[in-house]
Amino acid sequence: MGPVWPVLLIFAVVIGGIYTGAFSPTAAAAVGVAGTAIVALANRSLGLTALKESLFATGKTSGMIFFIVVGATVFNSFLSSAQVPQTLADVFRSAELSPWVILAGMLLLYLILGTVMDSLAMIFLTVPIFIPIVTELDFGLTPDEIGIWFGILVLMAAEVGLITPPVGLNLFVINAMAKDVPISQTYKGILPFVASDILRIALLASFPAITLWLVRLLS
Repeated sequence: MGPVWPVLLIFAVVIGGIYTGAFSPTAAAAVGVAGTAIVALANRSLGLTALKESLFATGKTSGMIFFIVVGATVFNSFLSSAQVPQTLADVFRSAELSPWVILAGMLLLYLILGTVMDSLAMIFLTVPIFIPIVTELDFGLTPDEIGIWFGILVLMAAEVGLITPPVGLNLFVINAMAKDVPISQTYKGILPFVASDILRIALLASFPAITLWLVRLLS
């Protein structure tokens, strides 16, 4: 229990702070980093070399994220100027497809894109196109409720991409931790988890009222 208690304490502080309103989720990330740094210093496992490597890795990751954000912003400005979201919304309305068929197609697209794209890039590139379309469809919800519900589904579908072969980021993290396990075996082992995540998305998509009730209960 000795080596575990600092992790449990940091987890309790971060999650407890969010749910009690002591700080925002963004601030909670900083609190978690500060707590981890304190524990590492106390254990004398954070030297100058490790700190330098951490800062360089953070800089590289942050730079990559900002490039994605900038590129997606430029691309979305082009789409907005060309009225692509409005045109697609008109196409879907004129096709007289069921709203559930359209939603299923969007979620399926996220699962497919997740196999070859980063989740952040997917969200920035697709949400500005899909949100105007979804809010125009009849799911028996208000536009604000549809926005919350669809946002939950998008985040879950995008995160499935992190464990979906062949380029799921978490697959390579897991494989790096178990160096004696071939990547093909990692792919096979992850499939039951992908299937369970897809089932979870299907259930939340099928019962939007229950999904929103759970959101209100946990918020």
